[in-house]
Amino acid sequence: MNDTTTQTPAAPEAEDSFQKNLEQVHLYASRMKAEISRALTGQATALHHTLIALFAGGHVLVEGVPGLGKTLLFRALAQTFNGSFSRIQFTPDLMPSDVTGHALYDLKAQEFKVRRGPVFTHLLLADEINRAPAKTQAALLEAMQEQQVTIEGEAHALPHPFMVMATQNPIEQEGTYPLPEAQLDRFLLKVLIDYPSLDEERAMLEQVTRNQVGDSLNVAAVQPIASPQAVALIQQVTAQMTVDSRIIDYATRIVRATREWPGLLIGAGPRGSIALVRAARAAAVLAGRDFVTPDDIKAVALPALRHRVALSPDFEMEGRTADQLLHALLEHVEAPRQ
Repeated sequence: MNDTTTQTPAAPEAEDSFQKNLEQVHLYASRMKAEISRALTGQATALHHTLIALFAGGHVLVEGVPGLGKTLLFRALAQTFNGSFSRIQFTPDLMPSDVTGHALYDLKAQEFKVRRGPVFTHLLLADEINRAPAKTQAALLEAMQEQQVTIEGEAHALPHPFMVMATQNPIEQEGTYPLPEAQLDRFLLKVLIDYPSLDEERAMLEQVTRNQVGDSLNVAAVQPIASPQAVALIQQVTAQMTVDSRIIDYATRIVRATREWPGLLIGAGPRGSIALVRAARAAAVLAGRDFVTPDDIKAVALPALRHRVALSPDFEMEGRTADQLLHALLEHVEAPRQ
């Protein structure tokens, strides 16, 4: 695991080269998980879903109370492939230009120059995104969808790969703003992070307090085992996986069922179907397979759909959750036989 040699998989051109690259992708994924685990204790599900989002070329929204390792997870992920990392602390007074950048007039050169904002990076951590008003949240929309930022009418491409990990506090906490639906729909997955188990919290306490001054995030133990170019090619390999028509039909029926399911006021749109297939494809790649199964769809259904549906007021007052209704829906929609 200490081998820092970067091996970039060749561009897939045929079935045999695709299979070879798939094996390399699986190796990368296993080594990335192992390296991140050197710095992050627990949160295996959040780590798995974050890698799914990265390999699928998507963005991830993480919800949980402060102090559960969200920032550490993303910094360690960037370290594994020598990617650039930026963090923005979203606050009520944060302006859109603080995210994207702005143009300044240079008196010496007598011309406008663009000062790029922190969004120009491989991995962007939008910390506590729901503490900023909708106008500032929307500043990320173009970057997330088009992988570019427009400043003074000129489009500027973002580095590739580019991924946003936005964290939000539970909406019932004071001083938060609901994320607009257009913003929510741009996230491939929404991941819920909960408190660690007793053993995980004990191990984390030992790791953080051993020979360390303060409580700074230490990712020095994480070794880079890939490169940004390798991650970009991994995303290409993932995108080229063929998905059986029955799996496509299954994902479509699940999403369409959310629009009529009792207790759901708003169902998922077409982006929900797309997210299901993209995430399931990445899950299959991480498992070392060259095909997607119905179980892959089921495994990613909750993080792919929980932020794309809204509960009816009656069910919300009863304390029901989107996950509970989606669980019942998945049991109802018939999966294709393998």
